[in-house]
Amino acid sequence: MLILTRKAGESIVIGDDVVVTVVESSRDQVRLGVDAPRSISVHREEVYAQISRENEAVRDADARGIVSSGAPRPSALPTRRTS
Repeated sequence: MLILTRKAGESIVIGDDVVVTVVESSRDQVRLGVDAPRSISVHREEVYAQISRENEAVRDADARGIVSSGAPRPSALPTRRTS
């Protein structure tokens, strides 16, 4: 882990297009501003963890639905004949 010291108004750059700026700091809290392209999602860690758990639950439900539905597995699907 890289540890940096920054003052209010100072920034760090991640990659070519993400800038994190210290907006304000107090004894027990730091406010950060994140400037990133819309294609990059930015979340607080606890929000990201919740999203990951929900996505995992959906993937598990989808996998159970495909297997239990009796639908043929991709390898059992008919192939196209070439002449």
